[in-house]
Amino acid sequence: MTEPIGEVAFYHLTRSTLEQTLPQLLQKTIDAEKRAVVIAESTERVGVIDAALWAHDPASWLPHGTSTDGQPESQPESQPVWITDKDENPNGADFLFLIDGAPSNSVDKYERCFEIFNGNDVAVLDGVREKWKLYKDSGFNLTYWQQTDSGGWKKKEV
Repeated sequence: MTEPIGEVAFYHLTRSTLEQTLPQLLQKTIDAEKRAVVIAESTERVGVIDAALWAHDPASWLPHGTSTDGQPESQPESQPVWITDKDENPNGADFLFLIDGAPSNSVDKYERCFEIFNGNDVAVLDGVREKWKLYKDSGFNLTYWQQTDSGGWKKKEV
């Protein structure tokens, strides 16, 4: 058996929205002194996520950037979270966040990938099932996290 390429964690949203959940996961990423790339399916969605990160906690700021903010290559420490609709890693990220079913051909280049999806959307669920199978067939270590009634997360056996 070959060694897993990396970890892909599936986060199944059933009680909160992506805009509520993503800032918490990104804050944990920054607290762990890691960088992240968040890939969305459209420039419009990039704008929604950007706005959600600005508004998530008025008492703090989650440092992030998009293509409208400039190039993170010159100062990746000032943009430890990069939000894009392209399969790119301009801030030297360790973690990849794929939202709303966004694709990436570079998952194996990251330490960890987070697939965050709306569990109430049948079309999204079908796409996620396909991605799970592709990742598994490629040798990734897979984990599945489901929201609890209290709003926390529970790792489920799969």
